[in-house]
Amino acid sequence: MTTFNDLGLDASVLSAISELGFVNPTPIQEKSIPVFLETERDILGLAQTGTGKTAAFGLPLLQLTDFSAKSTQTLIICPTRELCMQISRDLTNYSKHMKNVRVVSVYGGASISHQIDELRRGAHIVVATPGRLMDLMERKAVNIKSIKYVVLDEADEMLNMGFREDIENILSVTPDTKRVCLFSATMPKEIRQIADRYMNDPVEVSVGKANSSNVNIAHEYAVVHAKDKYAAMKRVLDYTSEHFYGIIFCTTKHETQEISDKLIRDGYNADCLHGDLSQSQREKVMNRFRHHAIKILLATDVAARGIDVSGLTHVIHYHLPDDIENYTHRSGRTARAGKTGTSLTLLNVREFYRLREIEKLANIKFKRVLIPSAMEVRDKKLLAFIDTINSTEIEETFFDDVVEKHLKPLLLLDKEEVLKKMLSLELRRFSAEYMNGPDLNVGEKDSGKAEGEARGRGSRLFVSIGSKDGLNTGSMKDLVLSLTGISGKQLLRIDVKGVYSFINVEPEVVEQVTKGLHGSNYRGRTVRVEVSGEQERSFSKGRSGDDGRYGRRRSEGGRSREGGSRGGERGSDRAGRSFGGRKERSGYSRRRD
Repeated sequence: MTTFNDLGLDASVLSAISELGFVNPTPIQEKSIPVFLETERDILGLAQTGTGKTAAFGLPLLQLTDFSAKSTQTLIICPTRELCMQISRDLTNYSKHMKNVRVVSVYGGASISHQIDELRRGAHIVVATPGRLMDLMERKAVNIKSIKYVVLDEADEMLNMGFREDIENILSVTPDTKRVCLFSATMPKEIRQIADRYMNDPVEVSVGKANSSNVNIAHEYAVVHAKDKYAAMKRVLDYTSEHFYGIIFCTTKHETQEISDKLIRDGYNADCLHGDLSQSQREKVMNRFRHHAIKILLATDVAARGIDVSGLTHVIHYHLPDDIENYTHRSGRTARAGKTGTSLTLLNVREFYRLREIEKLANIKFKRVLIPSAMEVRDKKLLAFIDTINSTEIEETFFDDVVEKHLKPLLLLDKEEVLKKMLSLELRRFSAEYMNGPDLNVGEKDSGKAEGEARGRGSRLFVSIGSKDGLNTGSMKDLVLSLTGISGKQLLRIDVKGVYSFINVEPEVVEQVTKGLHGSNYRGRTVRVEVSGEQERSFSKGRSGDDGRYGRRRSEGGRSREGGSRGGERGSDRAGRSFGGRKERSGYSRRRD
């Protein structure tokens, strides 16, 4: 297996990345670094977000830069301030054992006078967003007429944000002899045009196919009515709360703020990013998110561009993006550095055609899952809490005389009462309204009509008891499993009605279920079971290890509407100028920590 030692990097660079835990290069690093160091050619790189592109160009650039000179030799252009700051941090870390390295980042939303002062003190490498760089060029605060290297990172996102004209203006004043490195997750014709115009016979380095999605991402969707999306999202968050760390994408600034506020009021560890926040507010939110003080981040497509946070487990699409290519950028926030992740879409029945377009564009296949019932959420939380108690080791050093004194009132309670009090505290957040909430999934028959395609069929059984007998989805499931002996995987769906219910099961267990339930007695009523005359399609199964429901897993352990302008973040990227749309709300202040 190739190591960084095999790529021709200097000892000072190798020492720094070794301390950072780098051992084996990613595919894009393995392909790009030797081209940088061993040739004089330009590089056109196709690679998804999160594949290690910063090190792919950053490590060789540090080695090629002459830090004894005072001139600016390298210009790195990227779409957002977050990515700009991230690249600068990475380069600083990579060069920790090198002397006199000056990396300066310039971006909108921060003091331009401070950035001018930094540039005047000297900068070997400038990392910039296009709008702020243009401002600095107009003020003659930065000189890029003699640079040797230009990197365009996330080039497709810069074009989506309306920066093509700025990029071409910037490149037009750079020397013809420079080397250009362009990285993009997708390769639209506009990228090819820029490459043809400003690159000289580039080496094409490709990791994956154009527009393709990370194979480590599980792409799932659940079908709900529009009015139920917020409730459905809460169910998913509650069910996955033990390990959820992710981003929820919305389409507008107003919706992002509104949903974030609702989640915070409902007790969730959430916050939001959108174009109306000041730079200091954005940095505060991102710092808390990176350090896991926030586990749920609401964001628009524009605000989330350039976010580089490792370890995200989930991406939730509250709505599908306006530009379906953005789906790849959104989902690529998870499953980075070889890890796995989940991309879940809360789908309205009328959006099926867009799901199919994304499948074609990104060469992926979506799996349908069900939003868990309130009872399933409660059971999951209960089991997790009990497991936590069982696995917790008693630390005797905690129990000094003061603690022992305060324990005495608890010791007067019997064991059952103590346990019930503890569980009540854990489950208190589940209100009666939550627990009595309906099944939020759109019926398979209804969604099947909208989707216009057949899926795997289960067998639908009529059962002569229902909610009037005190049953809900959870208790019906327990009854069926206990009386029939089938597995949870074989029970595909439960619809509890008033005086009857329907259950969908795998065809091979119909006889077993009928024998187990038919003729049994439930609260004085004899249960009758028969195959329903209306055969509905059952929900398709999910990925391996999953029966297609969030509620029962075998292993528990473009254009953006934001701002209304093609520039998106550009409205805050240039000092003293406004290109975005009207503010969705004024006088916004962050909540206190």
